[in-house]
Amino acid sequence: MASHKVIISCAVTGSIHTPSMSPHLPVTPAEIAESALGAAAAGAAIVHLHARNPNDGRPDQSPEAFEPFLRVIKQSSNVVVNLTTGGSPYMTVEERVRPAATWKPEVASLNMGSMNFGLFPMLKRYKSFKHDWEPQMLEGSHDLVFRNSFRDIRYALETLNSSGARYEFECYDTSHLYNLHYFWTEGLVKAPLFIQTCFGLLGGIGPHPDDVMHMKRTADRLFSDNYRWSVLGAGRAQMPVAAMAASMGGNVRVGLEDSLWIGAGRLAETNAEQVTQVRKIIEGLGLEIASPDEAREILQLKGGDKVAF
Repeated sequence: MASHKVIISCAVTGSIHTPSMSPHLPVTPAEIAESALGAAAAGAAIVHLHARNPNDGRPDQSPEAFEPFLRVIKQSSNVVVNLTTGGSPYMTVEERVRPAATWKPEVASLNMGSMNFGLFPMLKRYKSFKHDWEPQMLEGSHDLVFRNSFRDIRYALETLNSSGARYEFECYDTSHLYNLHYFWTEGLVKAPLFIQTCFGLLGGIGPHPDDVMHMKRTADRLFSDNYRWSVLGAGRAQMPVAAMAASMGGNVRVGLEDSLWIGAGRLAETNAEQVTQVRKIIEGLGLEIASPDEAREILQLKGGDKVAF
């Protein structure tokens, strides 16, 4: 019966939004741990984690930055931990993979192709910033290509496969699905594939229902029943895309990494608030959410006792 339940993932902080954009964005290890645990208590089976410099909120992919909140989460919850290998699009793949290589989580995210990564539209919305790095990072995305070459992806897989980690394959366009299909046919990844189709980021596929259907049809054709589908919608697309996917048998991702909002003009105060909202949508459709152990069964994960934290 677990296979019919909906997995809620929660991306707690990410690297795109900056501290000036919301006073509720978790930055310190204590804030990240508290927010992740709150999301788990609200119904998230998986928490997707980035680290930040606690002084200025800058993305930090040093393994040491992850340790404080990883240990607190592990000691306090049975939730599945998913560590980013996306880090920041300004980092090399070697930097980005280090936390997952060190801590050997049950799940690691993996971006499946290079893409333009346009964050600069946020400069129109936010006029003042607490830290110099924030507007510089946004402005720099006018000329930013988030590199995920075949060599980069192969490096991540060859580095992490021996740890027994599964992957959240982040696919921002149909070409990324074809890239994943290549690595699957090469035997570098195994089914069931956990495919996160991502909608609404400038540089990737849009959030229109036709776009969602197109990605789903393509994944069905390429992978048949060898994958488990999940979606994330950026910004205002978060809940509409989640509702559409849940009604079609998919899983969902929410969290302050993907959207700072809980409604029109209303900032989400916690990650748990978004998890609670999407849970209401799911249960309103007559569906049930998966527990962490049910998510482990659905995705065939190695278990929380086999991580390195």
